Amino acid sequence: MRPARILLVSTPVGALGTGAGGGVELTVLNTAATLQARGHRVTVVAPAGSRLDVEGVALIERSGAPPPSAQHQDRATPIVMPADGALAGMCDAAFAAQDDVDLIVNYAYDWLPLYLTPFFRTPMLHLVGMGSLTDAIDGAIAAALAHRPGGIAVHTRAQAATFPFGDRLAVVGNGVDVGRYRFRPQGGPSLGWVARIAPEKGLEDAVAAASRVELPLDVWGIVEDEAYWADVRRRFPAEAIRYHGFLPTDDLQAALGECRAMLVTPQWDEAFGNVVVEAMATGVPVITYDRGGPAELVRDGETGFVVEAGSVTGLVEAISRVGEIDRAACRRVVEAEHSLDALAGRLEAWFEPFC
Repeated sequence: MRPARILLVSTPVGALGTGAGGGVELTVLNTAATLQARGHRVTVVAPAGSRLDVEGVALIERSGAPPPSAQHQDRATPIVMPADGALAGMCDAAFAAQDDVDLIVNYAYDWLPLYLTPFFRTPMLHLVGMGSLTDAIDGAIAAALAHRPGGIAVHTRAQAATFPFGDRLAVVGNGVDVGRYRFRPQGGPSLGWVARIAPEKGLEDAVAAASRVELPLDVWGIVEDEAYWADVRRRFPAEAIRYHGFLPTDDLQAALGECRAMLVTPQWDEAFGNVVVEAMATGVPVITYDRGGPAELVRDGETGFVVEAGSVTGLVEAISRVGEIDRAACRRVVEAEHSLDALAGRLEAWFEPFC
């Protein structure tokens, strides 16, 4: 693919670098870095207060309120847009910049940029970061796809399968800067769990499993639902959870590498699961429920174990087998399939017909 001028529109849910935007933050930062390194000229539009430490990548910031959280809505939830919403300003910025770029790639899982797709002169593509959640968003994705066939991508086949038009979606995976993750040939005694602390992430199952095997559970992530977090802590002894807050990538990978295994316990269909790849990059085996993207990333018996969704007993049994996993194999899989170079190649193949 020839060098192109690419504008990335980040999630409006949180400023880059804060953790409020979940895995989309890391995806946008990694994508900007790898595309810039391959000779493209990259600009990122993001909420005010964002931190973008990528040499040569321009940052356009827009202030405003975040939208309601999509993963906490039901199928019939109508579209709600804050009067002073950040996303409206971000879309305005993208519209104003469109004649100076060759391609716009939207990462916001929101009705507004999908609806605006036909109104842009410059092609706008969408990398959808969640599975099917509401009828309104599904309809907007379908309309954007009809306007520009091939213009919608997802991270995994499991995510694509949640949509009625999943066979028409490009699957581009995701990637991490493997060089930022130090391989640890041996782990310590603790188990790890990393995610936004909210009901759909299933922290209570991870705590229950760790308690049964009498191993400490180290927890990292921003507390999104205070009531849920308080309830989990009430249900288990204080020593069952060692909470470390939200850590930036370099600090997180150093801490993760000390874990014996990572537990991934989603109660919903995760689109991908950056923490799965991050853990494996440090050599940490991953034990995940057989649900959504994480189950697609883990090679059962080789880089971790895939157990029945919702089965704490399955987690416990898998923890007892972690010693069977070669930690070097975890790292090799990430280097081959989830590096930034691998991601950039897939993205360029997706972009090329539109540039």
